[in-house]
Amino acid sequence: MTRYAKWASLLTVFCGLMPGCGKTTTTPKTASTAVEAGQGTSTRDSKSGETKESADEDAGKSRRKAFKPVEIGATGSAGSTSSADTGERVESARVALKPLQILIGSWNGTSHKAAIDQPSWTWDLKSDPKQPALRMKSEKGQYVRDGRLTFVPATQSFEFTAADAEGTKRVFRGNFSQEVQDIPGDDKKLQRTFKLELTEPEPNEEGEQWRVVINQQENNRYILEMYRKRGSGSFLRIDSINTQREGTSFALSDTDYGEKTCIVSQGLGTTSVSYKGKSYWVCCSGCKAAFEEEPERWIAKWEAMNKDKMNKQ
Repeated sequence: MTRYAKWASLLTVFCGLMPGCGKTTTTPKTASTAVEAGQGTSTRDSKSGETKESADEDAGKSRRKAFKPVEIGATGSAGSTSSADTGERVESARVALKPLQILIGSWNGTSHKAAIDQPSWTWDLKSDPKQPALRMKSEKGQYVRDGRLTFVPATQSFEFTAADAEGTKRVFRGNFSQEVQDIPGDDKKLQRTFKLELTEPEPNEEGEQWRVVINQQENNRYILEMYRKRGSGSFLRIDSINTQREGTSFALSDTDYGEKTCIVSQGLGTTSVSYKGKSYWVCCSGCKAAFEEEPERWIAKWEAMNKDKMNKQ
């Protein structure tokens, strides 16, 4: 046998002893490739025979979970919000409207055009429980027969939805052009003043754009000012309704109402209500309806508020 034949024979024997020698092979997937494909890699335990996933696959799963889209305010279903978020929004609206509850009550008004207006304002906590509002109604109102004033926390602005005598509905949005102030009057009572300016965001089909201004002069008097703009012109005042509160004057003090504080709004209570033999006060028909629907809720909030005041003293 030649020298070359001997080497060939030895190579054949050696190759036969090596596993996989002489067989066709494929390039194995790397760990990173397997993770990208969502497969991962695995090893077999020599003692138990069980297949275990590699650390790379675990890392891949963690990365895929971390990149799941986050839904702000979601609680399991798309677009839903938690009860805590809703409660916070409701409370924010109530707090923002509280300085305006001086409007609550019945009023007599006369416009410059000699029209008679007899608006009444109440809390509206039932039409949309998630969006509390002050409700204005006037059977003889020319500009506002039914209006709903609320506060939208998302935009930090007030919104007034109003229907006039002809049934035309308008939505006004805006904020204070004169901030709320409590000024001592001649009778030594605090008199609340502010100017709330609300405008239609866009002109209507006729090219008109309206503006309403609630000009609070004192506790028992406010002026409802109506403005209109046509085309590219300026807003012009078309009417003013001077409004005087019916009945007697009320003091304005968050700490002077005593037992006659409204259990719902903390304004001046004018009507007595009772529950389980105990009497409470409410300031308007809206608060009365809200209390009668959920008395235990309002009593609990009232007691918690009083307890907090006591702790601060």
